[in-house]
Amino acid sequence: MSRPLRSSLGRVRGLGSAKEGVSHWWVQRMTALALIPLALWFVAGIISVAGADYAAMRAWVGHPVTATLLVALMVAVFWHAKLGLQVVLEDYLHHEGQRMVAIVVMQGLMILLGIASVVSVLKLAFGG
Repeated sequence: MSRPLRSSLGRVRGLGSAKEGVSHWWVQRMTALALIPLALWFVAGIISVAGADYAAMRAWVGHPVTATLLVALMVAVFWHAKLGLQVVLEDYLHHEGQRMVAIVVMQGLMILLGIASVVSVLKLAFGG
């Protein structure tokens, strides 16, 4: 009779060898849920200012609620993308070295793009 490779406690907690599988899965689901109302709000907001000039767009982005929701949308988008792309890279890159380099590069890009988008929103909101 073979023994299970994980302890009873490990099986109950649902943790794999990296000890973060459930957390990764959970955060990806939470960012997906956050993206639903944020994306709907964003589409409705863009439709409401369609055809507006630069000053009107800047005024819309400059509203505190709009700026806050735009920043939340950017954070959720790039965090969700990072988590999803990490899973794809882990599943389809079989060479350990290539996988690690690809994950580090992808995470760096997601962080840079996320920061750039948040800075852009803040610059518009605060008149930079």
